[in-house]
Amino acid sequence: MKLEEVYVDQPQGFVKKDEETKVYKLHKALYGLKEAPRAWYDEIDAYFNKAGFKKSPSEATLYVKAEGSDVLIVSLYVDDIVYTGSSSQMIEEFRRDMMEHYEMTDLGVLHHFLGMGRKYGQKLVEKFGLKDCKIVATPLAMNERLSKNDGSEAADEGEYRQIVGSLLYLTATRPDIMFAASLLARFMHNPTKKHMGTAKGVLRYIQGTIDFGIVFEKGKETTLIGYCDSDWAGSEDDMRSTSGYAFTLGSGVFSWASIKQNTVALSTAEAEYVSAAEATSQAKWLRFVLEDFGEEQIEGTQIMCDNTSAIAMAKNPVFHQKSRHINRKFHFIREAIQAKEIELVYCRTEEQIADILTKALPKDRFAYLRELLGVKSAKGLEGNVGV
Repeated sequence: MKLEEVYVDQPQGFVKKDEETKVYKLHKALYGLKEAPRAWYDEIDAYFNKAGFKKSPSEATLYVKAEGSDVLIVSLYVDDIVYTGSSSQMIEEFRRDMMEHYEMTDLGVLHHFLGMGRKYGQKLVEKFGLKDCKIVATPLAMNERLSKNDGSEAADEGEYRQIVGSLLYLTATRPDIMFAASLLARFMHNPTKKHMGTAKGVLRYIQGTIDFGIVFEKGKETTLIGYCDSDWAGSEDDMRSTSGYAFTLGSGVFSWASIKQNTVALSTAEAEYVSAAEATSQAKWLRFVLEDFGEEQIEGTQIMCDNTSAIAMAKNPVFHQKSRHINRKFHFIREAIQAKEIELVYCRTEEQIADILTKALPKDRFAYLRELLGVKSAKGLEGNVGV
């Protein structure tokens, strides 16, 4: 690889006298430059390859090392490294070897990652002046509908973007606010006071659920199961639908999304079909990654759908009249079913976990589905692993 020549200004306080117009030529990557992440990745990738790790073909930052029946798993995020495994000896050898090769700090057992922890929610509430606010039971009011032009005055765009950006970051561990955050993100440009009030309503919900997190119970069977749902024509501005999906692996969801669909669906069945296709795409990727872990999913992954017409469209290509206008990229779900990689299964609407990712819900139903997601209060849950 040809190295790019990079020059930097002399830093303030260290400008050489009589040579103020000169600059420095870098001999190696400098932290903070756009070239630095690539240089670091090339370095650490070479080290892992030499140390006997196998890089996942499905996830470039995931490395796995197997020795007999034992396995060591390493995940990278720039210069932050998380590792785990089935052998304490392999873990200790890896830690010691990394300390010898690089200047690094061992933070011990993982309690939070990239600043993400229960304290993050508390800091968020305090940052935006809602420390002593009145709490609410749900992040959005029942049937909350937002639009670009709602008649209210303009809000502070900078503050609104900070709140929504912070909420989106928090969704990495709080799927119960995923729909609310993704809905608010649609109005980053020219937000109104109604949008701002709704955003602060989500913060009031967080204030009342500071100690909540996803609970993963020990000893559960590692079978991948997915849920998919949609809210037909839920967007007030363009009548597009919202897709939602969530995946569990024994207990607690570990992968989820709430996404506005790219096209207008002509029916509830079409919206559900598109949502099922998006969930299928995620399921195929998760199956690849789990196989890299040594947790190959032998049977087809069940994806729960509460719409019988969408299931029929996926299983029976004869439904040409109803589906011929749908973008062809969504029809790969049929190939996945025929290859027995996934199985689209009917479930009752009452048990459809992904419903919480597509619309605002009444208090009791929201609390019920939140429990099914695995999002619970950390109080009295010793012995479980919470995120």
